[in-house]
Amino acid sequence: MADKKTLTVKLVRSVAGTRESHRATVRGLGLRKLGSMRVLEDTPAVRGMITKVAYLVQVI
Repeated sequence: MADKKTLTVKLVRSVAGTRESHRATVRGLGLRKLGSMRVLEDTPAVRGMITKVAYLVQVI
């Protein structure tokens, strides 16, 4: 179980003025304020969410 891969995702651009579905995706990733970071499990679903809002987030 300790071998699970993780991704660190950081919100680097504001969600103001973006599509509602993109805002919902950012919230789904657990990101709230600008500069907030989350460590997430590396799954196809999470990768798809990151791809959808790639212009708002940075993977560290």
